[in-house]
This record gives sequence, C-alpha cells and structure tokens, in this order.
Amino acid sequence: MNSHISKTVHDIEEKLKTVYDPEFPMIDIYTLWLIYNVDFLPKEKKVNILMTFTTPFCPMADMLKEMVTNAVLEVVPGMLVTIEITFEPTRNQTMIKDEDLQRMFM
Repeated sequence: MNSHISKTVHDIEEKLKTVYDPEFPMIDIYTLWLIYNVDFLPKEKKVNILMTFTTPFCPMADMLKEMVTNAVLEVVPGMLVTIEITFEPTRNQTMIKDEDLQRMFM
C-alpha cells in the first residue's frame, strides 16, 4: 500500500472515531470495533467500508450508515462510499480496541 493510500485510510479511520453509536454515545464506532475494514481506491474514486452493528436488528442502522458516509466524505469529498454490513465474525467485547472499555463490558 503506498503512503498516500495509507495516510488517507488513517485519516478516514481518525474521522470515524468522531462517529458515535446512538446506543453507546460515550464510545465511538471505531473503538467499539464496528468498523472492520476501510478500503480506499483512489483510481476508482471509491471508499469501501466493511462494518457491523451492535445487533443484527439495530434500530439505528440507516442513521449509522449515513453518519459513516458523511464522515468519510469529509476526508475524501466526491468519492463513492459503499458500506457492506456483515455479522461475521460475530462481534464480541474482546474486539473493542480499548482495554479499559473491554473490562467495562465484561
């Protein structure tokens, strides 16, 4: 991965740390490990996001996807943002990126 792509992915990930799940408004979706992958494809003018929700029946799913899209577009305006939702692997507390928060949920 070239340095421009790496920096852009990093910038997108940092911006996603400003998006909060309405069910857990004190923890951003990146730290909650709702974002599994960010793929920046500059030649295709596209950003692919692989993510999950806290539950398959998340009542805020559409809102979260819109918030993620808006956050990405703040970093790379004009790109096509595609979001794929997956529940594999099954999300669990050990996936949370902050050790203190992991303990809070256990």
